[in-house]
Amino acid sequence: MTRSHTDDRRTAAAQDRYQAIHQGFGWKVPKRFNMAHACCGQWAAQTATARRVAIREHVAGQGLGRRFTFAQLQSAANRLSQVLRAQGVRRGDRVAIVMPQRFETAVAYMAVLQMGAVAMPLSMLFGPEALSFRINDSQARVAVCDESTADALKQARPDCPGLQCLIGVGAAGEVADLDYAKACAAQAATFKPVSTLADEPAVLIYTSGTTGNPKGALIPHRALIGNLTGFVCSQNWFGFDPDRPGSQTQAVFWSPADWAWTGGLMDALLPSLYFGRPIVAFNGRFSPEAAFEILQSHGVTHTFLFPTALKAMMKAVPDAKARYRLKLQAIMSAGEAVGDAVFGYCQAQLGVTVNEMFGQTEINYVVGNCARLWPARAGSMGKGYPGHQVAVIDEAGQLCPAGTPGEVAVNRLDVHGQPDPVFFLGYWNNDKATTAKYTGDWCRTGDMAVADEDGYLWYQGRTDDMFKAAGYRIGPGEIENCLVKHVAVANAAVVPKPDAERGAVVKAFVVMSPDCLAQRPTGAGQAAFDDAVRAQLQAHVRGLLAPYEYPKEIEFIDQLPMTTTGKVQRRVLRLQEEAKALATKPGAAA
Repeated sequence: MTRSHTDDRRTAAAQDRYQAIHQGFGWKVPKRFNMAHACCGQWAAQTATARRVAIREHVAGQGLGRRFTFAQLQSAANRLSQVLRAQGVRRGDRVAIVMPQRFETAVAYMAVLQMGAVAMPLSMLFGPEALSFRINDSQARVAVCDESTADALKQARPDCPGLQCLIGVGAAGEVADLDYAKACAAQAATFKPVSTLADEPAVLIYTSGTTGNPKGALIPHRALIGNLTGFVCSQNWFGFDPDRPGSQTQAVFWSPADWAWTGGLMDALLPSLYFGRPIVAFNGRFSPEAAFEILQSHGVTHTFLFPTALKAMMKAVPDAKARYRLKLQAIMSAGEAVGDAVFGYCQAQLGVTVNEMFGQTEINYVVGNCARLWPARAGSMGKGYPGHQVAVIDEAGQLCPAGTPGEVAVNRLDVHGQPDPVFFLGYWNNDKATTAKYTGDWCRTGDMAVADEDGYLWYQGRTDDMFKAAGYRIGPGEIENCLVKHVAVANAAVVPKPDAERGAVVKAFVVMSPDCLAQRPTGAGQAAFDDAVRAQLQAHVRGLLAPYEYPKEIEFIDQLPMTTTGKVQRRVLRLQEEAKALATKPGAAA
């Protein structure tokens, strides 16, 4: 562990500055604000910062790739803005960006945003049907893709009559309407940005709910400002670090989070560029080995890693401290509960206390920890970040007492009664869903938590993940965290299995750890081996949690269903169990 890491830990233990920071903070949102200017234009316009590296590309197995300065990013964005204007894109129009982490993806965001148009990020993992729904619903006129997404877009296009132009980056230029490189080369490297209001729409991100079609959350330019307190705190004062001379030019950010999602766009790409720091772009498949390679070869100082990624890294490289020379100053994690096993691993092997964070597309980066300035508690989501008034409320919108489960909600106003800039504008063409999101001034998240006496929130799961078994209310996160502590478990998901007598029983889906799989026999001996491991895991949970929480049934699977943002899709497993129960009912159709 380096001296700076040790100092951070001592600082966190020695003082808790949360109340002073929270009460003393006030928002300063200008009337006019544009994400692209804040993240690139301002740096490219200054001689002292124009040559600062903005994007570093990483090539799997080769290490360091191309590097691009803020001046190069702005020049490329200007050219693409001219191309988009020539295709008829105007202020407020939606432009689909369907690419992985790469320089041209950052260019596309800057180009669209500085035009006053609306960037619509779409995951490279989307199939034709998912793409066509979002393109049609948003009425996007232009889409920018590369070779990884061109085929899916071509398949979707016959169902997208409003999509007028497809711009192809790299090899995709051969099959698209316009070749990105050729079209941009024909345009001037100058462009006059549109002066947007802070309240104008900037990004349209579609979120998947538990039922129905995805909803488009319309994000204004000001939301980036609303994200910043959480980003700075969760990254241990990223961008403001007087205790480490020269650190402002040395900070390097990386996250495997897809830039098409809130976690990659608003929690990684845009805030890193806002503070004039470089971010690493890697579009290869995530693996623990690749993660450690990137962290070490680029000297990454700040990162956002999903709990599932950290779990995989912990299981694959338990002795990371001995094998890698890391420069980490902060790790933010979100999406699922981290749990104390991963929490301890990050401290002991990665040299930092992980800062859990909670947010969602509509109201992002609102709750979390900052180990440098107030104590982080293992397994806790943390507290409301400065500028955000966060509470746990009941169904009627009343505050829940400490220790009582409720729904996490964020008030439209901060603690000083001023508007919180982090809020989304509403769901695209869906006023009913927008209205349903609120109870008075409280915006509901759909996530359950318990607040303790000190104001720390403890995640209990989605409102639709919570369930009752034999009369007890069960939150899957605590059981999953307990299972992952066992050496035989790489990952786990807990759901209710319908039961005629008890309503439901606790069922766990478990992915075995590499060491356990190496010992697992094939053929006749496998069933006995699995039974033995199953009994060990049940005894493990029963010995650490309440008797009613241990999984009555454990099923071993190769991998858990995951979203593209790294969250376990418990709903898929729950519906699977409900379908099985329905099929076995007396009188069920054969």
